[in-house]
Amino acid sequence: MATIFPEDHETLAGQPFSLQEYYASCHANGSLTLLFMPISRHSQNILHSPQGSASISIWSEHPAASRARVSLMGKVTVFGDLGNTPERETIQSCYIEKHPDAKWWIPGPDEPHIAYWARFDVHSVYFVGGFGGLHYIGYIPTDLYAAAGSSTVSLAGKLQVQHDGMLYM
Repeated sequence: MATIFPEDHETLAGQPFSLQEYYASCHANGSLTLLFMPISRHSQNILHSPQGSASISIWSEHPAASRARVSLMGKVTVFGDLGNTPERETIQSCYIEKHPDAKWWIPGPDEPHIAYWARFDVHSVYFVGGFGGLHYIGYIPTDLYAAAGSSTVSLAGKLQVQHDGMLYM
């Protein structure tokens, strides 16, 4: 995940910050579920961002220039009231299924740090199909991304999608 330090940060105002973060694909429209902990630097940056902006990069287990990868840009919505978190039980079980070790950190009365559920809503998708002129590199329409749903095809596999007369490979 990548975020930007807030303009009022003492030494790194406006600078990018990037670290690996857990996410889970728990929504039919391609939005991602995040475990949002205000103690984390990413969370602090998002809370201070007027747009709640972040970017998440997804790639194969062993990244290489020849393998496909995608960058998702979007807005993070934090659900500060656990009782009013949409589909809370569903996203919690989905998240724990993807990240069993996170069970100790989930929002609730026994968490070691304050935690909330958050949703990352994608507004832009940039896909790199591989290296060289053989693979599609460019933006994927967000309506196509949202309609794709979950897939058993690995990201490292070939992507071939036809949408509105355009062929994406």
